[in-house]
Order: sequence, then C-alpha cells, then structure tokens
Amino acid sequence: MPTLASGLSYIDLQFLGRPHAIATAVVQSAGSVALVDPGPTTCLPVLERELVRQGIRIADVTHIVLTHIHLDHAGATGTLLERHPHIRVLVHERGAPHLVDPSRLLDSATRLYGAEMERLWGAVRPVPAHAVTTLAGGETITAGGRDFVVAYTPGHASHHVSYFDASSGVALVGDTAGVTVDGGYVLPPTPPPDIDLAVWRESIRTIERWSPSTLFLTHFGPVTTVGPHLAELGDNLTIVAEMVRASLAEDGTDEERRARFVDRLRLELRRRMPESQALSYEAATPLDLMWLGLARYWRKRQG
Repeated sequence: MPTLASGLSYIDLQFLGRPHAIATAVVQSAGSVALVDPGPTTCLPVLERELVRQGIRIADVTHIVLTHIHLDHAGATGTLLERHPHIRVLVHERGAPHLVDPSRLLDSATRLYGAEMERLWGAVRPVPAHAVTTLAGGETITAGGRDFVVAYTPGHASHHVSYFDASSGVALVGDTAGVTVDGGYVLPPTPPPDIDLAVWRESIRTIERWSPSTLFLTHFGPVTTVGPHLAELGDNLTIVAEMVRASLAEDGTDEERRARFVDRLRLELRRRMPESQALSYEAATPLDLMWLGLARYWRKRQG
C-alpha cells in the first residue's frame, strides 16, 4: 500500500478493474485499524486482499470513517458490519439515518444507475444503529490511533465531512476537493441531488484554513500541490457549472442537452490526457451525472 505518513496509507480498489478510480485510506496503530471510505461492496475482494498483504485482517478493523454515504464511498459498510459487528462507524448526522435504513438511498441511486446497480455497487446492507457515531463537524475523533479534526464540508453532498490529521498534515477530503487522476485535470464531481456551489466554495475555504501539506482524495489519492489544486478546482467548478447553465437554454430535450455536455467535457478531457487516464475519470465521476446535478442546482435557483 502506498504510504501517506507513518501508519497512514491507502489502497487502490481497482473499481471495475480500472486503476486510480477509488481509493480507501488505511489508518493503523497497535490495536486499532480504521478504514476511511471503504468503497462499494463490489470492491471488497480487492480491499481484503490488499489489507492481508500488509498483515491486516478485516477482523482487525475497529472503525469505518466516512466522508459521506454515496455508494462509491460507503456502499460496503453494512456488509462489513454484517460480517464484523464490532466495527464502529463514524458519519455525519445527516447521513447516518440512510446507513441504518438505506431504502431511500437505494431508491435514489436506482433512479440514476438503473440496471447497473448490482454491477457497479453490489449489495448494500443496513448498518446497525448502535454501531454508528454521528458527527456534526467541529469534533476531534480518534481512529486508527490518530486524532482527526472533523469539519463539515458540504457542497458535493449535504452530509459531507472531512478529516484533518495535524500530526501528518494530511487532510482526508472525500469528494470536496474534486477528482484528479495522476496529477491531471481537477474535475468537480457534481451528481444529484445535493450540489450547492456557494457552500462548496466555503468548504474549500474550510480545508484551506487547515493549511494541509497533503490532500487525500478518494478519486484519486494524495495531492501535495494543495494551493494550486484547490484554485483549479474552484475555477473548474465555475466552468462546468456555466457549461450546464448555458446548456439549459439550448434547444432540444434534457437528454440531448446532457449528451452535448458529456461530449464537450469528454473531448476536453481527451485533449488533456491519454484515453486510459480519461476513462479513470469517467469511472470516478460519470459525466452525465455531473450534468444532472448541476441542472437540478440551476433549476432550483430559478424556481
């Protein structure tokens, strides 16, 4: 596992067989192991295999720490608890009810992914309520033998939190700091239903105030050029949001508007990088869902 700091590393979950799409951070010390965003159930064989290679069994895991409950980040949580009920889960208070009863979460995801649900995510099991510790932001938690400051960082999701380890300078930021693969374009993931550009920008400022030396992105991995990365994220958030807003005034159906947006963004990605790298971006954040999330945002503001 690549190392971020002593006792802090990460695993490439090889989502859909593709490298550099989803990563799980692993925090470990004597007697305690925490997984930050364990990913979807479809990736559990890779997660378990890579942990074993480092001498860690899933039974050794004491905490699952979630940035948010989207299935690419948290889908395996219930399955892990079903097999290992001693694990404790930390999650924002708005996301916790949907771990305990994932029916609404699954209904929403099924509207987006349809028949692809099983292939992408696998089983999504409920998490026992007694295993969940809720967070609001502002706390300090201990997991994997490290202390993390918790910040509420919505914008991508209304229940998103980020975690900062002052001892290493590493900030575990989920999707709030965007998607970047192999140092490429910083893409803001904007799926429905919670996108809010103003609060997202405030969340970026929250992360900046930590002055981290490293950002750890679920999609994908460590970023040490923190200032330029966050600046590019802000710029690109404006660009893609304006692309979607302009598309809403175009002729045609929403399906046609969405297809044109995807074609334009796909062309831009491939102008900047090889095909294999661009495909990792699309595995991490489907481009059609970006249009849906931002179209919903703009229409709510107009309504």
